[in-house]
Amino acid sequence: MATHYWVTASRRAGRDEVRAGLALAPVLAVVDAHRRLRGPYTAAGTLLRLIGDDALERCPGLGARHYIEIQETTPELADRVPPVVRRLESLAAPGQQIRYPARLHTLRLAHGLVDLLVTYLAALGGQPRALVVENVHEADATDREFLAVLLRRVSPQQLTVVVCSGEGPLADPPGPVSVSLPQMIGRYAMHISGTAAAADREIADGEVADGEIADLARRFVDSDGTSDDQRELAAYEMADPALRAALHDQRGAVLEAIGEPSLQTGAIPYHAERGTDPQAAGVAALQWAQGHCNYLGFYQSAAEYGMRGLRLVDPVSQRKTWWRFSLETGVCLATGGRAAEAEALHDQTRMLSTDPVVHMKLAYETAMLYARHYDDDRRDPDRARAWVNEAIAIASWLQDPHERAFYSVFYRNGLALIETRVAKFGEALRLLEDGMARLDREMAPDQEIMHRIGLRYNRAQAYSLGGRLEEALAEYSAVMRVDDSLSDHYFNRGNILRRLGRTEEAIADYEQSIELDAPFPEVHYNLGDARIELGLEDQAVADFSRAIELDPEYVAARLARASLLADRGETSAAMDDVLAGLEQEPGNAHLLSLRGRLLAEQGDTEAARRALDAALAADPGLAEAWAILGQVAFEAADLDQAAAAFDRAVGLSGAPEVRYNRAVVYQAAGRLTEAIEDLDFVVDATGDADALHLLETCRHAVSASQEG
Repeated sequence: MATHYWVTASRRAGRDEVRAGLALAPVLAVVDAHRRLRGPYTAAGTLLRLIGDDALERCPGLGARHYIEIQETTPELADRVPPVVRRLESLAAPGQQIRYPARLHTLRLAHGLVDLLVTYLAALGGQPRALVVENVHEADATDREFLAVLLRRVSPQQLTVVVCSGEGPLADPPGPVSVSLPQMIGRYAMHISGTAAAADREIADGEVADGEIADLARRFVDSDGTSDDQRELAAYEMADPALRAALHDQRGAVLEAIGEPSLQTGAIPYHAERGTDPQAAGVAALQWAQGHCNYLGFYQSAAEYGMRGLRLVDPVSQRKTWWRFSLETGVCLATGGRAAEAEALHDQTRMLSTDPVVHMKLAYETAMLYARHYDDDRRDPDRARAWVNEAIAIASWLQDPHERAFYSVFYRNGLALIETRVAKFGEALRLLEDGMARLDREMAPDQEIMHRIGLRYNRAQAYSLGGRLEEALAEYSAVMRVDDSLSDHYFNRGNILRRLGRTEEAIADYEQSIELDAPFPEVHYNLGDARIELGLEDQAVADFSRAIELDPEYVAARLARASLLADRGETSAAMDDVLAGLEQEPGNAHLLSLRGRLLAEQGDTEAARRALDAALAADPGLAEAWAILGQVAFEAADLDQAAAAFDRAVGLSGAPEVRYNRAVVYQAAGRLTEAIEDLDFVVDATGDADALHLLETCRHAVSASQEG
């Protein structure tokens, strides 16, 4: 059976021996994932650099569909695809962070890269290929995520992925992971362990002659620290520190001359940290890499650069630089789902600093940990409010009027977020509106435009959560007149339009959201749900299928697709979705109810009853389960149980179709007066011809019995 492979050995030579013995399809590429080479997306970017020109020529429109993924992961191909347009950047102050992409942004990029690769493979004729990825144990979190998605989504008959790593298990990176590479390897790949090769043997320092040290050390440095040749590594460690530093400077200069942007997040900072001036050149390289990755939403990578920077910098003599690394690293840790590590870093910084501005900013960042970044069991709005009030208090002492106004309003914006999360929407709106008014009073109209837009965006969210939909829609639209290039704006406005019943406009916004970003499942689910309202069931099935392709554990999409398939009589496919959903949520009442319906349609009445009993045990107020139970009982000729079940369903729902079905039961049980009452309601509500015919039949029967 075709499979992906996971090849392990302590050295690359051993892995190469194993790979040479595999019966692989023609190899599309062999790429090295070691993050010292190019940092985030070292493997994915190397693959795109190898196939990019051919892929863009073979597949018209590929660059336009995947320009975000290409631009952000492989900047060397940026001039081959449309630019990423971010209108707000033109309004931001130099160096101002204007956006923080969602933590799952890298997962979206991974899916987009897989889509691109699948399209390219089809353009090659659909013949099986193989992709070999080396040094995965040293891969950046972004490449691990990409490989996990690739293993799950791409069949080995289409592309056999050979993951090569050192001995021992692969571990996930720190913090939460969207999709686990070790889990995907365990599920989809065959593990083959390599035998020790000659290059695996340990080499004592004495086996490297003095005359060889400089040459072997240079080879190690020229590998950008990725070589696992033991003689090279031993020579590097034996070399005089001054020689090592000089070799790193020389290699760094060569890489700078190459001018490929992705080297700035990999080998260039690696060499600068180890060169002759780590305190200046190394720090500068790491600051650039961290800022770049933070801007793109590569938070795990950015946090790593920051922690490397903190190890280089003295917190006393270089306190400003240390503070900059500390603040940015804390933000990256928090946004990347590592709130506890962020708080520990904030506490360390507090112990090292007496600067009130530092304490002000740390107070706000700590407040956001308890307001939004910690998991639900550790969120604490009272503690968050206490910390943000401390930030507000310190801001009121700032001497510069502009800074005092900016930070006072900015931190009250954070306080509004806290109030929104505890459903105090009126107080949140008051804080936001007071902030807007203060900026208008104390600043010129062209100042702090980004901050003003942020306040309006947050007011739109508060309006939406508070049920003031028309006002929310107006605020979102106002924000989008300034910033119409952000996918999330269209997604959020589409949700408001849905709630207002403006379904076609919502669909247009969802479609625009898809055009503006790499793939994410929620927009496809919402799009499918909206299309159901318009009777576009085939398109809705395709939308739900896309959501499931992007996230197989998306239970709501499984349920929605299963319901449509069941209505179309595709019982087997519907049941597959139901069972897959129940693996994730065994007690999901809606899935259990649908399972009961499908089992009943298959004629397994007893199993259907058990499923429906389980559904009602999970949610006694689930009208659809009572209605299905009533139908099962009716088909079993148990009219009393059928009537009782439909009575519960009508009491919970009262929908015309439920009352019609109860009327059928009442008629069969001879309860004609009650049947007529239900049918009168149905006919008045819907004008349904079947209901009208049954109503006339019941009335005729009553009249006949009275005449008799």
